[in-house]
Amino acid sequence: MTDPLRLGIAGLGTVGTGVVRIIRQKANLLAERAGRPVQITAVSARSRGKERGVNLSDYAWEDDPVALAQRDDVDVFVELMGGHDGPAKHATEAAIAAGKDVVTANKALLAHHGHALALAAEDAGRVIRFEAAVAGGIPVVKALTEGLAGNDMTRVMGVMNGTCNYILTRMQSAGLPYDEVFQEASDLGYLEADPQLDVGGIDAAHKLALLSAIAFGTQVDFGSVDIEGIGAITIEDINHAADMGFRIKLLGVAQMTGRGLEQRMTPCLVPASSPLGQLEGGTNMVVLEGDNVEQIVLRGPGAGMGPTASAVMGDVMDIARGFRIPVFGRPAASLERSKPAAAGTPAPYYLRMSLEDKPGALAKVATALGEAGISIDRMRQYDHAGPDAPVLIVTHKAGRDDLARALDVIPRLGVVTGAPIALRIENV
Repeated sequence: MTDPLRLGIAGLGTVGTGVVRIIRQKANLLAERAGRPVQITAVSARSRGKERGVNLSDYAWEDDPVALAQRDDVDVFVELMGGHDGPAKHATEAAIAAGKDVVTANKALLAHHGHALALAAEDAGRVIRFEAAVAGGIPVVKALTEGLAGNDMTRVMGVMNGTCNYILTRMQSAGLPYDEVFQEASDLGYLEADPQLDVGGIDAAHKLALLSAIAFGTQVDFGSVDIEGIGAITIEDINHAADMGFRIKLLGVAQMTGRGLEQRMTPCLVPASSPLGQLEGGTNMVVLEGDNVEQIVLRGPGAGMGPTASAVMGDVMDIARGFRIPVFGRPAASLERSKPAAAGTPAPYYLRMSLEDKPGALAKVATALGEAGISIDRMRQYDHAGPDAPVLIVTHKAGRDDLARALDVIPRLGVVTGAPIALRIENV
């Protein structure tokens, strides 16, 4: 019989226990599909005594994940601890140095250290697989590195954080304000220990940086992702956008332009009739555009035990079958440092502001926009009972720098109360 593929699993939280469960329940199926048994030989986690709902008695235990990574009876180090530094980074480096392949679900680790780790792995003749790090159960990494390898990619975009999509769609469906739905999501256990990783757009931006590197053949550059969370979105914005035929999404977009690589993870308006506009709840969606394939849409669960463990096992099975490719689809040494785009691609914008209800207020705002080179496509003023009049403006395509210049002037006109809100309208 062909020698088994022996796994060492570091991290026995939701995903780790899901992987253990799959391997214990589907051992025969995995062996048939891989052509060899897939076994767990050792595990590591912060607490030995915690009840996890799976039998771990057959496996050796290491308190130190670095020691696990260096064991002679481990062929593949499965890193499911999380965190971009500390034990996850040290253990992954130790595994590579010890001649192990690595499977990880850790998007933060790769967003911060992916290029260095890829260089080390490829120099050692090892692979790092990370399907589970991006969009949970959706096989988007495999799609980019394999299925779409015959394309020059033109754009990657998507909703990559299910918690944010849950909050935004719940606000719309229930007519609830942001703070109330945020607390609901927290009570349901949807939020990270640090909620800003979710609602601040950081978690999703990690994922976008990884997809961008694969799609455009560049080194991972998380530091150049333009990040804005959803905390400023109000129920009024949700309703106003719906009135105009749009939905608000935390949308990641990466595209190579003449100015450089544009990467942004920001709230945007998308047409309500589009696939992204129709995406509900905690589901993820990634849209890939290439010169030959044109556009494909991948939709599925972005988190959870089953979907993420499924993605981990997809990577394990490829290694078991002997399928090996560079970490980011091309040799790491060939990946160039990207030039961040100096300005975003021009787009229409949704502007919301409250104006003092007095003659000439709207004219002053229109003049400020015009002087910044921004023309108005449509405008709507809502009925109001108080002294301030809520006004919505949709612009024609405008450059981000022009918009920033206008938004710097408008609050100083003496007719606007509070800070204007500006959201990009994305062509999807």
